[in-house]
Amino acid sequence: MAHDATPPVPQVQVLAFDIFGTVVDWHGSIVREMRERHPQVDGDAFARAWRAGYKPAMARVASGELGWTLIDDLHRLILDDILPRFGLGHLGEAERAELNKVWHRLDPWPDSVAGLARLKRGYVICTLSNGNIGLLTRMAKRAGLPWDCVLSAEVFRAYKPDPATYLGVAKVFDVEPSQVMLVAAHHDDLAGARRCGLRTAYIERPLEFGAAQPKDVSPRPENDLHCSSLLDLADRLGLA
Repeated sequence: MAHDATPPVPQVQVLAFDIFGTVVDWHGSIVREMRERHPQVDGDAFARAWRAGYKPAMARVASGELGWTLIDDLHRLILDDILPRFGLGHLGEAERAELNKVWHRLDPWPDSVAGLARLKRGYVICTLSNGNIGLLTRMAKRAGLPWDCVLSAEVFRAYKPDPATYLGVAKVFDVEPSQVMLVAAHHDDLAGARRCGLRTAYIERPLEFGAAQPKDVSPRPENDLHCSSLLDLADRLGLA
């Protein structure tokens, strides 16, 4: 498959990855779980409603309305809020706690494990997610994601797009921001990284919100790389 000339990114040493939607399929995984546990519920609508509470919940932390709160706990606040809307208000504590851990059990996109294995041959690869360390570690163990390091908003006590997260990766690895590339399927995340001097690679995930709500994955010129998958990213970076 022929590609355009790769933009020069020779100085990059670290690839930092957004996780939800970029490396793992949160929507499809929650739909699967709801089909198994609560088949009477519209899993597609449930997954999107749960995710829709994510940014407002983080905004409550950023504004100081809530103190520092792990994503596991924010996910639980959102879950408790939406359960009655889907006829699940009767669920007890044990069932709610187990359902909330679906975020630890998200399945990787089909290209993720092989793509990361190739990228790891040439770069330090790490997470840079708003997910907490326990969530990200359990997810990686279950899905076989071969991270060199698990970094989280929890480490920096700030959620993306706070500059503390992007600059924190450079600080952890003692490199310049321009030696870190953020890999993500979300333009707002990539824009935050660019403002801090990081390089950026966009990954197409048109089905992030499910087949009924396809995403526009058109290229944007401000990204260093635009890739159809993590395997495509490995191709563009010249990794066998």
